[in-house]
Amino acid sequence: MKLTICGSMDFARKMLEAKDALERMGHVIEIPCDTHVIASGNHNHKDPEANFRHCVENDVVMDHFRLIADSDGILVLNYPKNGIHGYVGGSSLMEIGLAYYLGKKIFMLFPPPSLEQQKYTDEIKLMNPVVLDGDLSGIR
Repeated sequence: MKLTICGSMDFARKMLEAKDALERMGHVIEIPCDTHVIASGNHNHKDPEANFRHCVENDVVMDHFRLIADSDGILVLNYPKNGIHGYVGGSSLMEIGLAYYLGKKIFMLFPPPSLEQQKYTDEIKLMNPVVLDGDLSGIR
């Protein structure tokens, strides 16, 4: 299966690990265009101004949307972040919505956060993601 990995860029290293694991299982995996540079520490994505310029210059949103459109589905790496288990940020929410609209499979590594932690959890659940409970072998 051809999948595009989505998630907070705080998880860039984990994206590379998931990519390697899934490719060993026979999947074709796409990752955000700036994953390697962020994972290597050569871009500080936590500096809002620098990150915004980087995103505009590299058209990262459109690039990632194209990857999703050309894939069979997405895998959302929703590790804990900011004290939220199953964290899904704004960009990942948009990517889930796009995948749903395009009829792609939606896999989430962990269950979505509680409604108390993220107000758009119901919207995520409405898109019927397959929750893997941390086990990548559940992708079929």
